[in-house]
Amino acid sequence: MMKRKTKQAIKQTTIIAAVLVGLFFVLSIVSLKEHQETTDPTNPVISEHVLNYEPLVEKYAAEYDVENHVDVLLAIMMQESGGNGNDPMQSSESYCGSRGCIEDPELSIKQGVKHFSGVLEEADGDIRLAIQSYNFGAGFIDYVQANSGKYTQEAAIDFSQEMYASADDQAKFRCPREEAQEIDACYGDIYYVRDVIDYMHTVAGK
Repeated sequence: MMKRKTKQAIKQTTIIAAVLVGLFFVLSIVSLKEHQETTDPTNPVISEHVLNYEPLVEKYAAEYDVENHVDVLLAIMMQESGGNGNDPMQSSESYCGSRGCIEDPELSIKQGVKHFSGVLEEADGDIRLAIQSYNFGAGFIDYVQANSGKYTQEAAIDFSQEMYASADDQAKFRCPREEAQEIDACYGDIYYVRDVIDYMHTVAGK
């Protein structure tokens, strides 16, 4: 009698464990799919985190005279962080010259909007040049104006390659894209404009 109860208990425990493992597996797949959907440029979905910041983006866009570019700013935030973390617009480098110095989302947004407003003015309204310069820095504007005169994908690649080649320490560049690594274009993100524009279209259609 005791052995039968023991076997039944073991069987029940095994079934419960199998169900829990299966449930964990399903939840993991769902979570991974949601993450991919909100960060994969081939399926450019704007996350709820980004949309929740829209009122703050609108506030500072009005303050810095770029209220007509809220869609661009939300798309930049999506590309930068998906709206996650304490620096959702990854504004620290333009604020203090290094990563991680901003720990307040509102300050991040204020600085990000201010930075975008500045590069847009320097780029004489060339929206693609301004977007790429948000990622590369304003030095890209000088480079383009001295060469092609307007933003092109080729200019972004050439600038990235030159900056990477001349860097004292190439190890500090993460080069997240394999295709960029293959051509030694590891300074910044050479496809930043393409992906931000895709997210802009999603914002416009929401």
